[in-house]
Amino acid sequence: MRETRDVFHLAIPAYDLDEAQHFYVTQLGCKLARRYDDRITLDFFGDQLVCHLTPAPTPRTPVEELAMYPRHFGVTFRERADFDQLYELCRQRGLTFYSDVRLRFEGRVEVHSTFVLRDPSDNLLEFKHYPDHRMMY
Repeated sequence: MRETRDVFHLAIPAYDLDEAQHFYVTQLGCKLARRYDDRITLDFFGDQLVCHLTPAPTPRTPVEELAMYPRHFGVTFRERADFDQLYELCRQRGLTFYSDVRLRFEGRVEVHSTFVLRDPSDNLLEFKHYPDHRMMY
């Protein structure tokens, strides 16, 4: 069973490691743990994210053609203030939004706020907050 001292690990493609590092570290505020010629390892909000150097497809997918389902990842914040703070940081730094902040499932117990970012390698990152903490899982 996972304990709080354990971390989740996710590996994703990165077309350019310098762009990935700039996005995740400089703009999003993640901590760079390690960098190699073929990957960077990050502390992504307490979990491990590894961006592996991958050739970019040609042509690149236009943002309107990217599909969020079935593949995206992110963080569900327990505290609304943390969600709001990250959203404002992303807006101030001019990050690319796939979907701006919105409310989903309004009027239902699983109502939550969400926004989705697009990283430089077309990975989609969703950030959420549920007012009812029981709905986080």
